Parts: sequence; C-alpha cells; structure tokens
Amino acid sequence: MIRTRTGGWQVLRRLRPATERARLTVLYGSLLLGAACVLVTVIYSFVQDGLNDRIGSAFSGVHPSIRVFPLTTSEPRPGTLIPSDQAGEYAQTKMVGAAADATLSRLLTVSGIALAVFAAFSLLLAWWMAGRVLRPVAVITATTRKLSGENLHQRIGLKSPPGELKELADTFDQMLDRIEPLVTAQRRFAANAAHELRTPLAVQRAAADIGLLDTDPERVRWIRSKLIEVADNSEHLIDSLLLLAATDQGLERPEPVALDKTATNVAAELADEAGERGISVEITAAPTTVEGDPVLLAHLVRNLLGNALRYNERGGIVRITLTAPDRTLTVANTGSLVPADEAPLLFEPFRRLHERRHTAGEGAGLGLSIVASIARAHGAAVTAEANPRGGLTVRVCFP
Repeated sequence: MIRTRTGGWQVLRRLRPATERARLTVLYGSLLLGAACVLVTVIYSFVQDGLNDRIGSAFSGVHPSIRVFPLTTSEPRPGTLIPSDQAGEYAQTKMVGAAADATLSRLLTVSGIALAVFAAFSLLLAWWMAGRVLRPVAVITATTRKLSGENLHQRIGLKSPPGELKELADTFDQMLDRIEPLVTAQRRFAANAAHELRTPLAVQRAAADIGLLDTDPERVRWIRSKLIEVADNSEHLIDSLLLLAATDQGLERPEPVALDKTATNVAAELADEAGERGISVEITAAPTTVEGDPVLLAHLVRNLLGNALRYNERGGIVRITLTAPDRTLTVANTGSLVPADEAPLLFEPFRRLHERRHTAGEGAGLGLSIVASIARAHGAAVTAEANPRGGLTVRVCFP
C-alpha cells in the first residue's frame, strides 16, 4: 500500500476507474460475467447429477452384455483380490466412472475457455453499451462548454427517445429559455443606466464650464438653476434605482395594509400636480386589506398615479379603482394612443413609448418597472393594456 503525504491511502483510488464510462463498463461486464458463471455452474450441476447412470444406460444400449451394478463391497485396497463374482461388475463400474470423469473434465475445460472468451466479449459489449447510454451526456457537456453570455440562444435539442437524459436536456433548455431574457434585460438595463447617468453629468460639466467663464449675473443664476435641476433629476434616478434593487430582494416583514387608504392618501398628495396639469382624478376604493410593506405599496400607487398624470393630456382623466372581491387595483388614464403590442413592454427598465427629449418632469423611465418589481415582491400580477381612445390601463391583482 502506498501512503501519500497527506496520510491517505490511495490504493482503492488508483484502482477505481477514472471515467463514468469505465465504471459502467466494469459494472455491465461484471454482471454479464457473473450471469455466465451462474449459468455454467447450473449446467455443470445438472450434467453431473446422475451422469454414471446415464452413461451405463448408454453402454447397455450399445452392447447388452455390458451392465453396471452398484458395488457390494467398498473400494478394495491395492493388491487385494476381488472375488470372481464381482470382478466383472467392478470393471464395468470403473469404466463408467472414468467416462463420467472424462466428460466432466472436458465440460470444465470447454466452459473455462468459453468463459474467457465471453469475458472479453462482455467487456467490449459493456464498453459499447456505456458509450451509447452516455452519449446524450456528452452532447449536454459539449453544449454547456460552448455556452457563454454571447451565445445563450443555443440549445441542446437532444434527439433521443423519452427518458431521464432526454428530460434532463429539455429541462436545461427550458432553463436557458428563462435565463436568456434575464441576461438580455440586464445588459439593456446596464447600458440604459449608464446612458441616463452620463447625460446629466455631461450637462453639469457643460453648465459649469460656461458658468465659470460668464460674468453676467442673470446667466449665472440660470446656470445655477440648471445645475440644481440636473442634480435633482440625478438624485431621483439614483433613488429609483435603489428602490428597484430593494424591491427585487423581496419582503422582509409583511404586515396587513389598508390599500384603499393608501390609494386615497397618495391621490391627495398628488392633487396639486393634477390641478396644475388640468387633469381630474376619480377614485373609487372599496375597503381592501393586503399583506405587504406599506412603504412599498405607497410607492406602487404613487408611481402608477404619477405615470398616469405625466403621460396624460390637459383636460384628461385618471380613474383609480380598487375592488375588494378580486383585490385588484386599476389605474386608467387618457392620453395619446399606445400601440397594443408596446403596452406590456413598458414594464422594462428605461423603456419609453417615445424617445427621451430631456424635458422637465419627463422622468427616468423606471416608474412602471418599479411597479412591476413591487408587485412581484407581493406575489401580485401586473398587466398593462392600451385604451382604444388613447392612454393606458394598468391592473395589479393581489393574491
């Protein structure tokens, strides 16, 4: 036995096959060889049982004068005279016994050669069978090695009869179907976030450079107000990103929240903004209690109402409806026409219906993304659909 530096014994480890195919080959070969040994043993036992009688009967059939009798005396010692009346019987019995021993010896020799040949054949057959069984695993391994962030669209697409390995490959493909859009959305989110943060920084730098060179007080005050506005927008963007990250982590301590009171309070908070925009807000809230975080639910209602006000038109309407039986919060607003296929995509971060114009109060494009994240944290389903006459209707159905 060889002792390693760490003190472990490695004899069994060195004797153990290195690959799964080798292990399966040893297993299958051992089973086949064991079954062959059992078969040879059974055949030998059946042949040995009563062989003398069968050989004696065969001899009697060939020559009637040959008969086999059981000896009435024990095996004589060397040099002992056998009585004349038993000499013939003894000689015939010895001849039959010699024939039986020769037959069994020949059977053992042929069986040993057959077992040796079968052992080699069984190992080759087991190696081939193991390769056939593990071929789907090789396909899965080769595909996973080639996967990276650049080619997540590739799939295993294993073509084989239904079974455990087929199910494993299909499950892996389904996992890739779920991961690919997440990775794509994460990349798009990072790119959009970098763009959104770089734009105010560029504006601040340009305003600071101009302000340092300009001596006109009015111009300096305008630049100062512009810098403050850009800083406020950047702060709002960072707060939105932090809120989005916090809601993605789920709820820590849910508690009963009166959602109808939350909706009423948020509507009262934004009443002045609605009045400035010339938009009327109608709220119908039945008493409804949900399990969740009161602060996050307030953000959800505030983002829905703020989005409905921001993308509305003067003289428009925002309707807030909360129904108790199905525990559904609905916020519908008038406004410009929204393509039906674009409405569900507005829940993606930084997704806008129109290109950003960098105007005052435009927003960062994270409002509905935060709504969707808060809804997921509360186990709620959120949907959006375009209104036929313009505007958007968002529904949040709580469990």
